[in-house]
Amino acid sequence: MSMPIPPYISITQDAGNRAQTLDVLDAKDRKQREMWGTVRAYLQNHILGVSEGHTAILRLVGVGYRATVESIAITKPAAYPGQQFVSLKVGYSHPIELGVPMGVKASTPQPTRILLEGCEKEVVMQFAAKIRAWRVPEPYKGKGIFVNGETIRLKAKKIK
Repeated sequence: MSMPIPPYISITQDAGNRAQTLDVLDAKDRKQREMWGTVRAYLQNHILGVSEGHTAILRLVGVGYRATVESIAITKPAAYPGQQFVSLKVGYSHPIELGVPMGVKASTPQPTRILLEGCEKEVVMQFAAKIRAWRVPEPYKGKGIFVNGETIRLKAKKIK
């Protein structure tokens, strides 16, 4: 994995305790201060992704909501050789087929759970958001697709 670093940010390495630090040229410049923490967080996500990997667990809550991972899709062509597809049955008249992005591995340990794994956090979570967009959790019945232990508070029914 690679990541572009702005020219005003430098990485210094301390050989004594094997630690790397980020520095900016001008700590008073607002743009440089903003990017200082952003670049540090992106680097940390890249390092964590390469060493351990990132995961997203999606729960499908609702009667008849199911998910499967398939090697071929009926409605979509494969974007790259060996691409898998997540097929969702979430209350529409047809199954929804979404192509798994390159670098992400999808599996279904249960019919109502989807496990996404990959080394790039941004790609994994973006694909999880794309799946979630088909059935956003709603506050009246509590049905929908929940990402990583997400919860919602149920609203009370309207009483006249």
